[in-house]
Amino acid sequence: MRVWPESTSRWPPSGWRLTGWLGLVALAACGAAAGLAGDPVDGARMVIRLTARTSLMLFVLAFTASSLAWLWPSAMSRWIRANRRHFGLTFTFSHGVHATAITALSQLDPVLFDELTAPAAFIAGGAGYLAIILMAATSFDRTAAAIGPKAWRIIHGGGAWFLAVFFVVNFGRRAVLNPGMYWPYMALILAAIALRLMSQLRGRKRGVAGQGA
Repeated sequence: MRVWPESTSRWPPSGWRLTGWLGLVALAACGAAAGLAGDPVDGARMVIRLTARTSLMLFVLAFTASSLAWLWPSAMSRWIRANRRHFGLTFTFSHGVHATAITALSQLDPVLFDELTAPAAFIAGGAGYLAIILMAATSFDRTAAAIGPKAWRIIHGGGAWFLAVFFVVNFGRRAVLNPGMYWPYMALILAAIALRLMSQLRGRKRGVAGQGA
């Protein structure tokens, strides 16, 4: 049986090769979306929508990696767990493109941008990006060792849950207005939260600490 994390095969990719492939796919998708748009404003809005979805999917993979590997051990779940850091870093990249597209929209059509945003969105979004930056910066062995395991758990555990709630709020309010387009994504993030809570509950019952940390 093939065990992906330990395999010497070049496919599926792992580590930085996985980050590179996912980043290229995200950029290609954004380029295609912008190219199909009627004008630069529509292009920026399409990239914003697309990267919101790619960021969610990458976040869910990183958020549930440990839980999947613990609850349903398999070659696939072990591969996801082994690459959790790189899914998280690619999520950071995707959300960086998302921020770039938002900035572009604010410059291309300031009036429309003001109509689509509210002061509370800047505060919540700023807090979300701060969490993402802190988590990405401490995702490397050297920086993780520098801050210590307790601070690392606070940053990554607290940051992950903050971002999960952030996705629920943002996709939830859009799902109310456009159920067909947004409820599948709501179902995805709610399922991810349920999975992580399940693994933590079972971990406590069995005396195992830190599941999904």
